[in-house]
Amino acid sequence: MIDRRSFLLRSVAVAALAAGPACHAAEAGVRRIGMRGLTSAIEIVDDVYGVPHIRAQSIPDAFFGQGYVVARDRLFQIDFGHRRELGRMAEAFGAEFVAHDAQARLFHYRGDLDAELARVPADVLACGRAYIAGINARIDEVTADPTLLPLEYRILGVAPIRWDIRDMVLARGAASGNTDDEVRRAQLAALGLLELDAVIAPLMPAHPLSVPDGLDVSKVSDDDLGVLRLGRLPFGPNTPVTDPDERSGRLERANAGSNAWTVAPSRTATGRPILANDPHLGIGGFGPRHVAHLMAPGLDVIGGGAPGLAGIMQGHTDHFAFGRTNFHIDQEDLFVLELHPSDPERYRHAGRWERFTRVEIDIPVKDAAPHTEVLRYAVQGPVVSHDPARRRATAIASIAMQPGGGGSFAMIAINLARDWTGLQEAFKIHPSPTNFHYADTAGNTGWQVIGFMPVRKRGEGLMPVPGDGRYDWTGMRDHRALPHEYNPAKGWFASANQDNLPPDWPADRIPAFDFRDPYRYQRVADVLSHQNHHTLADSVALQHDTLSTPARQLVALLPAAASEAARPAVTMLRGWDCRLDAASGAAALFEILWRELGHRMLGLIVPERAKAIVTSIGPSVLLGLLAHPDARLGADPAAARDAMFDAALVAAWRSAQAQLGTDPAQWRWGTLHTLRIQHPLARIPAIAAAFPPIEVGPTGGDSYTVQARWLGNGPGWSAGGGASYLQVIDVGAWDNSLMLNLPGQSNDPRSLHYQDQVATWSVGQLQPMLYSRAAVAAHAVARLTLSPEGSRP
Repeated sequence: MIDRRSFLLRSVAVAALAAGPACHAAEAGVRRIGMRGLTSAIEIVDDVYGVPHIRAQSIPDAFFGQGYVVARDRLFQIDFGHRRELGRMAEAFGAEFVAHDAQARLFHYRGDLDAELARVPADVLACGRAYIAGINARIDEVTADPTLLPLEYRILGVAPIRWDIRDMVLARGAASGNTDDEVRRAQLAALGLLELDAVIAPLMPAHPLSVPDGLDVSKVSDDDLGVLRLGRLPFGPNTPVTDPDERSGRLERANAGSNAWTVAPSRTATGRPILANDPHLGIGGFGPRHVAHLMAPGLDVIGGGAPGLAGIMQGHTDHFAFGRTNFHIDQEDLFVLELHPSDPERYRHAGRWERFTRVEIDIPVKDAAPHTEVLRYAVQGPVVSHDPARRRATAIASIAMQPGGGGSFAMIAINLARDWTGLQEAFKIHPSPTNFHYADTAGNTGWQVIGFMPVRKRGEGLMPVPGDGRYDWTGMRDHRALPHEYNPAKGWFASANQDNLPPDWPADRIPAFDFRDPYRYQRVADVLSHQNHHTLADSVALQHDTLSTPARQLVALLPAAASEAARPAVTMLRGWDCRLDAASGAAALFEILWRELGHRMLGLIVPERAKAIVTSIGPSVLLGLLAHPDARLGADPAAARDAMFDAALVAAWRSAQAQLGTDPAQWRWGTLHTLRIQHPLARIPAIAAAFPPIEVGPTGGDSYTVQARWLGNGPGWSAGGGASYLQVIDVGAWDNSLMLNLPGQSNDPRSLHYQDQVATWSVGQLQPMLYSRAAVAAHAVARLTLSPEGSRP
């Protein structure tokens, strides 16, 4: 267990630690010897933006270099996430973390790890091994010279753990997918109010909801989610903190997405394709991307990668540019199992009583004996809840837990591809749902949905289902069963997590029903369809576009005859351009009004017995009821709507005055909508002292603008996520390309690249994505040579 008092005492030493040398400057010009895993020397050139350009003599050595530099810049981030996924928290931090370790280990792959590795093409696997060797080389280096350790290790009193290639196919992650949505729908069905599910999130594409045959909805509860409800990591007494590796919270799932568009040469000013991409992820903790440039004979790729995952996720090679947004495939189902009346280790399946596969594990615990835990697996997958008293258990079927479902090597395969045809092979080992964007130097553009889709005996995955065998999965489909387009006639395409299934898409191959509202896509489409000579500057401007379609629709619905108290709000909003700029006072009023309307509309349409379940309202539902009030609002729907709307306007105006002052001319959306970046463990005093928060300042946008800056948790207005990595690629004229990576390349506050991209991010100014040798040489600030173990300097 971490002792709070010891953290307080350690904070005295933090000031001395923070005075250490800037990481890159300290290593400039140093020749390294003894790098295990290298086959020949590699050179790493850091440019002025902190991007490492890795020059190797073989492709695996280039990936070794990527592993090394990401560990140099982000060691604690990747080590912490790795430790969490392996279920090795308690051995470092104490008994309070045992439950989290057990959850992580429950979702370890229980099949043949060697067979999983054998699925990976040999050249791809060699690069994965080299990447891990690069991480371990840096760990060896900082272990030998503790002055190079990131500050967290000395504060927390822990050491980094070495990586192993088998870990890449072992840890699959405990993401719950949409299983909590499944439970919610069953709970509403039990109340006879299943239609209220559409209030929260209407199914996209539209689809009727029905209770699966054999499911007793009256018995479904949040308890059926079992260990998936465990929550965040317990650092400090009663102070759970932001989890650096949390991947599936409700907030992030509701908002996460991305924008990407690809414009063909026929519609650009230069006659070359342009590919733009800005992935939307949580902002406020560790940066989700690390930029690197990997070069070797047969490889030349640059862009943003996920720290701890080999390869580049968004960027370009010397042949093509690529980007991605989230597609939607329902890849998890919750199965309800009936336990045997006298033997809770057996469950009914296919007319027989099957026995759970039981795995007994020992979890190491700091300063205590190992903790023994029993993990159970049913035919469908890991058992997340086991309740003998109720003769009930639940299990999760997950693509990630299937053979080949890990996906740790997918980015490498994509980076090694040479063209559109080669990518089709790479996509075969890419299980996660993605809209993949492509543009090459020959002028071709392409969009391919990739990911693995389960084949179900029955049902669509929208509710929990009986685990008796009738709803089991029978296989998987890959990207070849999903939509694609190559050189579209209109000259552009875009994805922003909207329902982009073709209109005639077969009903039996609909992968999910939880696509996002189309507001961002509609705005992108409107802009691109009117630009015949699209430029890089146009793409940058569009990435920072704050025009709000919901705001436009709401302003059009403002009452013509408002009360005297509501009139000031109506007047301000009617004179507004509907842009959610940080400097806009009307934008602040709109956001306050939007929240007021949502709360009040829920109060009108949701019965008391469902209020704990239906806690939010979708934007299209809210706007639809304002425009066309129906019987859900009472006997006189129009009158109820008018009274509610007027009361919300009055309340919003008063709330704005209370929060922003009595002078509306001084109101600013950015006063409320701010962004602060802090260490995920900042509730630990010594960590907070060593890593002062980065105040990014006021920002515009919200969940539904192309410049996506959605609201964080809680009642406040601070930004919780959006685009921290952005790229705009001039395909073929690579040195013209632009990028940005908030807050910087390094997680070490002693580094020059800890927060050097905050100022440019704040004003929407991208920086050059340096690529050619000449461009890199002109902006190089540090050079480092890594040599194989035993070689001479």
